[in-house]
Amino acid sequence: MHAPNPDRVGRRRSRKVDGDARQLILDAAENLFAAHGFDATATAAIAGAAGVPKGLVFYYFPTKDSILSALMAERVPKHPLDDINSLISPGDPAASLVNLDVALNLRDHHSSVLRVIMWREADTHPDVRKQLRRMRDQLLDVTARVLQASAPGPVQPGTLRACAAAWVSAMLAVATTDRLHALDGLDLPTADEILGISRVVAAGMTQLG
Repeated sequence: MHAPNPDRVGRRRSRKVDGDARQLILDAAENLFAAHGFDATATAAIAGAAGVPKGLVFYYFPTKDSILSALMAERVPKHPLDDINSLISPGDPAASLVNLDVALNLRDHHSSVLRVIMWREADTHPDVRKQLRRMRDQLLDVTARVLQASAPGPVQPGTLRACAAAWVSAMLAVATTDRLHALDGLDLPTADEILGISRVVAAGMTQLG
């Protein structure tokens, strides 16, 4: 089945819609997937929320899965943080991890793809799992670099990896908990609680080293 010609779909569209249709569709899908879940969101609902004909949705995205894949590829924030110098508190890995948490902003990020959709859909959609693994690998790398740069003395590579993995696992768990707490109207983890986690991880470098 051939994709419909966008020039023949919805002849009453404005030029504004023609120019922005793909982003309008992604915006609508992001909002609906976050609010109702992927499976509960019909393509027709996405078209309605975007203000475009349903055929135009299929012109840009042959399947609903391809919409989710595009959201993962384009709207999951990148966190390379190549320059970590401003995050480092020399000799204080715990404070440096807190600085990293603030810089990454995983818990309060504006992207509902990151805050909600990724966690909800990871179990059933390969593209979501792929992006989650990519993000975790990036976080492991930058966390290990922060720990190494802020450690008061030499640390074995295996210890760095273990402590970085503990920190990343904790932060991803907190991000998931934040989402659930926000949905339930509960209090979010405090800065003191994040600092407590960072101190436990920092202490592990000494115990494991």
